[in-house]
Amino acid sequence: MRVGVLTGGGDCPGLNAVIRGVVRKGVQEYGYGFVGFRDGWRGPLEGDTVPLDIPAVRGILPRGGTVLGSSRTNPLKHEDGIRRIRETLAKEEVEALITIGGEDTLGVAARLSGEYGIPCVGVPKTIDNDLSATDYTFGFDTAVGVATEAIDRLHTTAESHMRVLVVEVMGRHAGWIALHSGLAGGANVILIPEQRFDVDQVCGWIESRFKVRYAPIVVVAEGAMPKDGDLVLKHGTKDSFGHVRLTGVGEWLAKEIEERTGKEARTTVLGHTQRGGTPSAFDRWLATRFGLHAIDAVRDGDFGKMVALRGTDIVRVPLAEATAKLKTVDPKLYAEAGVFFG
Repeated sequence: MRVGVLTGGGDCPGLNAVIRGVVRKGVQEYGYGFVGFRDGWRGPLEGDTVPLDIPAVRGILPRGGTVLGSSRTNPLKHEDGIRRIRETLAKEEVEALITIGGEDTLGVAARLSGEYGIPCVGVPKTIDNDLSATDYTFGFDTAVGVATEAIDRLHTTAESHMRVLVVEVMGRHAGWIALHSGLAGGANVILIPEQRFDVDQVCGWIESRFKVRYAPIVVVAEGAMPKDGDLVLKHGTKDSFGHVRLTGVGEWLAKEIEERTGKEARTTVLGHTQRGGTPSAFDRWLATRFGLHAIDAVRDGDFGKMVALRGTDIVRVPLAEATAKLKTVDPKLYAEAGVFFG
């Protein structure tokens, strides 16, 4: 059998570990051949491939990003997208496709498998940890670690100057990074997309901290919004999946805090630093196991499925189920963090 592999959507630490796990087990135990498609769904659309064998995956375990490249290409937006993908797979003699990605990449895989009969197996990848049907996605642990270290470092400079520091982290629809890193880093306020925030209440928490000579840290997810209306914080351009680039909630909030409290406020936007660099040990472990189990699903002919983490077990779930809804922060979990606000 010849198997195709692609990585789509935003890059994150652990992608290379998946590719390595898939190829090593597929070649050594099953005698499969592999071809990599460059830049997500653009590769099958345009027939852009790269050979994948054991020498090609040596040494990539600790590397961040993806050796295959990635993009937010949506083949379903192309009138002849399905035909072009079929032609590429036939030309490359690919009998199965392992798609590594998040909600959008796997959503395409679900439709290709369910509606068009293209044999796909999915591997969940997103630093936002917002894919349902899996306890964790790889990349998330690394992103939380990066954000937590940044918060730790910012505490000292905040205290030295007695100013408010607003830390903006990733999280368009789900506040998992903000919640985990904020709680681990000792933030005094954590704001997430799942619950709109009251700016006056945020300022009240901040002022209470200054009364005890403590400089507060505010962690805000990029998709968080105030109660009194949506912010115009959008870049304007959309990707092929219809997502508008978000930017600016941290700067906007810092300005509001300064105007309402009279306290100096500064913003640090962590941005792409959260999804770059060396993957954590947990993400390497999880990504490797996902790769091993994904090639097992191919061997079993169990297509239209995604590998997922349940406890410490790797299970298979329907792609359609896994991409049907986002996994968002439970209000009870957010309430736990609220003990430390103010």
